[in-house]
Amino acid sequence: MIMLVIPVYNKIVMPDTNIYFQTQEFYKLAGRGGALDEKVVLLVAKENGTREAMNEESFHPIGVQGVISEVSQEGYIGIKTLGRVNIDMIWMNSDRSFDLTISRRADQHDMDEAESYERLQALKKAMETYADGFDWAEQAKAWIGQIENMNGVVVSLSPWLSIDHEERYALLAEDSIAKRTAMIERVSYEFLEISRVTNEAHSERQQEYQNMYRESAIRKQMELLQKELDALHPENVSDVQRFEKKIAESGMNETARKEAEKILNRLKQEGRENSETAMLYDYLDFVTSLSWKKEEARFIDLGEAERILDEDHYGLKKVKRRILQQIAVMNLRKQQAGSILLFVGAPGTGKTSIGRSIARALGREYVRIALGGVRDEADIRGHRRTYIGAMPGRIMNGIQRSGVSNPVVVLDEVDKLAVSYNGDPASALLEVLDPEQNNSFTDHYMNVPYDLSNVMFICTANTTDTIPAPLLNRMEVISFTGYTPEEKLRITKEHLLPRAMEAMGIAEDQLSISEETLRSIIEDYTMEGGVRGLRKRIDTLCRTAAVRISRTPEEHVSVKPEELRELLDMPPVRHDRILDEGRPGVVTGLAWTQAGGEILHIETLFTGGNGKLTITGQLGDVMKESAQIAVSLVKDMFPDKAELFEKNDLHIHVPAGAVPKDGPSAGITLTTALASLVTGSVVPQDVAMTGEVSLRGAVTAIGGLPEKLLAAQRAGVHRVFIPEENAEDLTEVSPEVRESLTLVPVRTAGEVLAAIGVG
Repeated sequence: MIMLVIPVYNKIVMPDTNIYFQTQEFYKLAGRGGALDEKVVLLVAKENGTREAMNEESFHPIGVQGVISEVSQEGYIGIKTLGRVNIDMIWMNSDRSFDLTISRRADQHDMDEAESYERLQALKKAMETYADGFDWAEQAKAWIGQIENMNGVVVSLSPWLSIDHEERYALLAEDSIAKRTAMIERVSYEFLEISRVTNEAHSERQQEYQNMYRESAIRKQMELLQKELDALHPENVSDVQRFEKKIAESGMNETARKEAEKILNRLKQEGRENSETAMLYDYLDFVTSLSWKKEEARFIDLGEAERILDEDHYGLKKVKRRILQQIAVMNLRKQQAGSILLFVGAPGTGKTSIGRSIARALGREYVRIALGGVRDEADIRGHRRTYIGAMPGRIMNGIQRSGVSNPVVVLDEVDKLAVSYNGDPASALLEVLDPEQNNSFTDHYMNVPYDLSNVMFICTANTTDTIPAPLLNRMEVISFTGYTPEEKLRITKEHLLPRAMEAMGIAEDQLSISEETLRSIIEDYTMEGGVRGLRKRIDTLCRTAAVRISRTPEEHVSVKPEELRELLDMPPVRHDRILDEGRPGVVTGLAWTQAGGEILHIETLFTGGNGKLTITGQLGDVMKESAQIAVSLVKDMFPDKAELFEKNDLHIHVPAGAVPKDGPSAGITLTTALASLVTGSVVPQDVAMTGEVSLRGAVTAIGGLPEKLLAAQRAGVHRVFIPEENAEDLTEVSPEVRESLTLVPVRTAGEVLAAIGVG
């Protein structure tokens, strides 16, 4: 059968209706123009596509037959549909035209005409009611009045119905008029209800917008009036105006500015009596008081920086050299550069105070943040603003106190951070100290990024043992060794005594303390690697002198060594010294503590028994293992003495049992003490040693060598055996200490025993 074939996809096609196409659309679908009264078949395509892309399988098996009823000059072509048809066969010609055979598909008339008419009128009435809310209601009602049947309703609404292609085809494929009517009613009423709800929501939204615009206009008018009042009375500027000005002038990044403006808008809306007002005010006060602007890099005179460091601190040459190197790099790069410095050493060695000197040398603000005992991660990252009392973390608090964006921040005692159920503060510090991350550090209280890359962070610790490895890896460790007696004397003369006299209001001609007296204080009344205790003793002397001077202003106070016991009101400190007399099984070892170096007398003794090993002195697991290694090594080195271990109990003791001791450096001392015991040889008491041993007899490296050698010098030791691997560490030892000791690097325990005549 030859007739014009029109593929249709996104359009509802129904019988006994009028369907309109734009002329260009009709040409594209039909492949050519059409003439009045020409018969057509509307094929329902399975998916959208061009005529060229279609084939015999592209269409559903039911279509609609019709005739062209109108070809308008306005660019439309109307088709009057007649009835449904089955597409029995369809084939495509070489010119992309379609030929097909069709047969009529009858409807199932299972619905009373009166009922059909009533339902149609009800649906048309609903459509007219819906149209009443629009300006084009009259035109819409005229259009609705021309609809003759249910099929016409759904075709008319076709462009606006939100149903998919399968649902559109299902309407055409339904044979039962009753069921088809129900389907048309469902999609039509659903469309009308959705449209009504949407229009109501749109109207409400429009009303809200109008109210918002009105409120905005009123607020702007109020702001203009407020500005005029502020100009007349500057002393009465409102908090909102003040914060607006501070936000505009702060130089915040975009994220921070948006957050601050959002909080400010909330502050405007909240009443003064609202519970959140104080929290919003505190937040804005904090973020606007921060320095957001990047400080310009300035040239630092290395000579002047070196002078300041030398003026404030005696010695510490290695530390000062490293600081000057960092300053030089910053001069060349014109920005903050270099590693995060970690100063490690005994208390009182100047770790914290040199941070203030560095700030003075750089011309920057100084901030100290104490981290000892911090166990809550929020102390570092800040508290979230979910409850009253939330506050920023210590890092941002310190930045805010400094008033600049590039202070020198000393994080004191990072080795004393604790872990609890509140989180791990040491892990929170990773973001603060990592140069790759801290340019966008986000404090939980602020909830916006802040650039910490211009801050010079300096950390201090007494030991690295308790610092987690990920945190330690981000820092460069610089050791602060203890001071020698001569260095302490210089420090006292040049720093401690003048400062104490100035603090107590004592003039130079009112007090004199002889060098002999100062040496006595250093040697007999202090026992530390640093100078903190020494400073306390000097302060005590100055306070005592202040009492005398206050009573007799013309009196000149002179302090002699024999007066120290009374003036300091304390007995001399007992230092561990070498023993006056030696005996087999007793050897002097060296130990490192957080307060500096100390000597240890390792004592061993055989008693009657059956080979039991007793270890006392509150030793840790590492030292207990060292003792067991030493026993096995001595048995191997002296096989003829093995019977002594089998027929006797061995007791190893390290005095000062109340003090915990641990660490891998007592192995050679334990081995030598046991070798001395089994051979009956006496080790000279002016000999000390440090180093760990292996079962092969190798003496391995240890840490804390400068502090240990300082303790050996103070205790009267003359000769010290050290691991050969630590020989390079002697460059860090004071020349005064090196010259006063005979240092013997060794590789094996046998070398030590041979050198002291044990064997």
